[in-house]
Amino acid sequence: MSELQNKYKTKIISKLKEEFGYKNNLAVPSLEKVIVNIGLGRAITDSKVFEQVNKDIKLISGQKPVKTYAHKSISGFKIRKGLPIGMMVTLRGKRMYDFLEKLIDIVLPQVRDFRGIKSTAFDQSGNYSLGIKEHIVFPEIDYENVSEVYGLEINIITTVKRNKEAKRLLELLGFPFSKEQKNGS
Repeated sequence: MSELQNKYKTKIISKLKEEFGYKNNLAVPSLEKVIVNIGLGRAITDSKVFEQVNKDIKLISGQKPVKTYAHKSISGFKIRKGLPIGMMVTLRGKRMYDFLEKLIDIVLPQVRDFRGIKSTAFDQSGNYSLGIKEHIVFPEIDYENVSEVYGLEINIITTVKRNKEAKRLLELLGFPFSKEQKNGS
């Protein structure tokens, strides 16, 4: 069991039960899955990019990614329906907690000019989306072998439906939310 998963089971569940008045452990908000997604529109003309991204995502997540395909044609971007346009991986269980622990403790502090993550990136269902501009901040990526830097999107799916509870869950897990400044101060 990862350290973060152990922290959730031993400390966070009891804190959330106390704060929000849950009656049992199964009602307490939890993490369902983490989706790591990379869109590669420029890879349409270069299949070597897909090979490199495949290796990089496999290193970053510890799991083999799958290609994502265009659902409709967009002539302005030279995209046809069914054309591969990205890669993604869905993490659950131990791999999910290991990935999040690495993200919180190692990756986010290495992001240039990092002042915390935005607390406004929740959707209406209590899920959080986080974008990282450069994949090279992950420790598994060897900067010497990188031919192209690309961004990735991380979606954290929770079991809770209210953003306040989802934010509190992520705060207790150790996500460094930025301090909102009001009135320009």
